[in-house]
Amino acid sequence: MTTENPAAKASFKDRFDGERILLALAAPVLAVLLSAVICGVLLAISGKDPFNAFQVMWDYGTASDGQVLTLNRATTYYVAGCAAAFGFRMNLFNIGVEGQYRLGMLFAAYVGSQVDLPSVLQIPLLLITAMLVGGLWASIAALLKVYRGVSEVISTIMLNAIATAVVGLLLVPGVFAPAKGGSSNAINTAPVSQSSHFFTIPTAGGDLYGFIFVAIAIGVLFHFTLSRTRFGFDLRATGRSETAAKASGVNVKRMIITSMVVSGALAGMIGLPELLQHSYYFGQSVQLNLGFIGISVALLGRNTPIGIVFSALLFAFLDVAGTRLPLRGDYPQEIVAVMQGTIVICVVVAYELVRRYGLKRQQQKVGAELAAQAAAAAKKEVSA
Repeated sequence: MTTENPAAKASFKDRFDGERILLALAAPVLAVLLSAVICGVLLAISGKDPFNAFQVMWDYGTASDGQVLTLNRATTYYVAGCAAAFGFRMNLFNIGVEGQYRLGMLFAAYVGSQVDLPSVLQIPLLLITAMLVGGLWASIAALLKVYRGVSEVISTIMLNAIATAVVGLLLVPGVFAPAKGGSSNAINTAPVSQSSHFFTIPTAGGDLYGFIFVAIAIGVLFHFTLSRTRFGFDLRATGRSETAAKASGVNVKRMIITSMVVSGALAGMIGLPELLQHSYYFGQSVQLNLGFIGISVALLGRNTPIGIVFSALLFAFLDVAGTRLPLRGDYPQEIVAVMQGTIVICVVVAYELVRRYGLKRQQQKVGAELAAQAAAAAKKEVSA
């Protein structure tokens, strides 16, 4: 004969409370809907049919080739989102993801063009190179914060500018770029060796990046670290209250440095899907703002590995589907950037509205429970 465990039942109910799940989903869903409404109004004001524009995006985004392109783009955005989210979970605002990823990609491209080992050694070498460069660049901001009290927001923004200058100094003929030749004005590193090429998965819609498995591994390790390790517990505790974490024996300075370095190491890998699966070199045409997109993806995904999956897919879908707008009805492609920007703004507002509603609901529940306990006590006294 088995008996129910009330404590276990209560714990299960707390973890899978339907209202809590709805509140967690309400903010991002509300942000996306608000953004769609705002963009629809802007399109209508400009004399365009917003419903047809959204239909064009949906038709291409759900086609087989559009799906493959979306997954490939989402792979990059997911790595970028995890890089930003790792710092955010520590309450560190690593705005320097942009500079960290560009430096990591540049050095990985250079090493890949100079070294030609078997793929089983070459690809891990490039991954480690990108992570080391990104982590070392992020450590500058961490050390400034720990030992000089410099805000990581200010230092990482300045380091972004410095990283751009460093890339410009190194990406010149005879240094990281081969000697100038031919009629092209583009300056690029030499192509990486054939052994540096990451595998692809052939599908009906095109080649799917094999780097998606690296992104999945990053998400799994991210979740495991946060929820199943002492380091993850210390990280979350320090992010909520440095004073309380310090009182419980956590080395806050070490946690800040470690978290920023890990965030930078993840940022260093952002450009690798493009480098190892598409362009095979680093040049002036490298996509910019991936770091800032990663910050937006992390915010929309609430800094959780699962949330960032859906956020990365949404941003990738908008990017890929938006390319069809100028070809179908002369719609401005800039509406995609407007939609992504308004999503970021709306998500901040939506999170605050949901937070206030959730707090109000908690107060109501506590009040109802206290009233019920008082009524039960009064009834007991009367019956006695």
